[in-house]
Amino acid sequence: MFSSLNTGAIGIQGHGLEQTLALAQRCGYGGIDFDIREAAQLADERGIDGLRELFARHNARPGNWGLPVNWQGDDWEEDVARLPALAQVARDLGAMRTTTWCPSYSETRPFDENYEWHRERYGRIAETLLPFGISVGYEFIGARTFPPTDTFPFINDMPGMLRLCEDIGTGNAGILLDAYHLHTSGCSVEDLDALSADQVVAVHVNDAPEGLTLDTYMDRDRRLPTETGVIDLAGFMQRLDAMGYDGPVTCEPFSARANAIEDPIEAAQLVAEHMRRMWQQAGLAWS
Repeated sequence: MFSSLNTGAIGIQGHGLEQTLALAQRCGYGGIDFDIREAAQLADERGIDGLRELFARHNARPGNWGLPVNWQGDDWEEDVARLPALAQVARDLGAMRTTTWCPSYSETRPFDENYEWHRERYGRIAETLLPFGISVGYEFIGARTFPPTDTFPFINDMPGMLRLCEDIGTGNAGILLDAYHLHTSGCSVEDLDALSADQVVAVHVNDAPEGLTLDTYMDRDRRLPTETGVIDLAGFMQRLDAMGYDGPVTCEPFSARANAIEDPIEAAQLVAEHMRRMWQQAGLAWS
């Protein structure tokens, strides 16, 4: 597995793919998360070899790309129709992992109806990506305070999301495993022992604030990895290593501390320092 820089996740705005690659190289990340649509545009301009060379020149691996499908919208099938061309670019680049998130509630659909609704839409997306060998990861939201009142509850933990992926049945649907969501859902790092690497498409790391309970954690009130030690990130990383996970590990801290830093280099370096410490505490070689 390797560290992957996602600039937007740490409050850095306006960085395109080339700027992100340069920033990742300067701060020692192993790869980057990126917008596949921007990558496809660069491939059109420079050819796929030019795009590959851009990553190679910065010693960066392609990480996770955000799924460019507004699957909650009425026009979602139009996005799905555009997906094969983007998936071809991703495969040619070696970027074989894409992800999106799953709300833990619905304002209109009871659980069973919502489950089938998601299975059908997520399944169509997975089927579209399957011929390209690309895996799609779905992220559950663990914080119990996230759903608004007077809504229908939906999947909010790892077992529920794994069950949905199994019911999709394509073999290329897995989870985006976020350490904060795992913790706030009431699961523990020991629960990862039952996972196999092919069930984990991408990983997010972060820490949790001190002094809260499972009923009071807020979704966007998080900390940088190792900042508080509330989440057992060493055990988390060790279990990923033990299962043979070889994909990107991205920091998504929603950190006021990181967001307040105006200098992109300083922000990226701060996050890299915390991620290096996490790797070190797990007894793993930084990459």
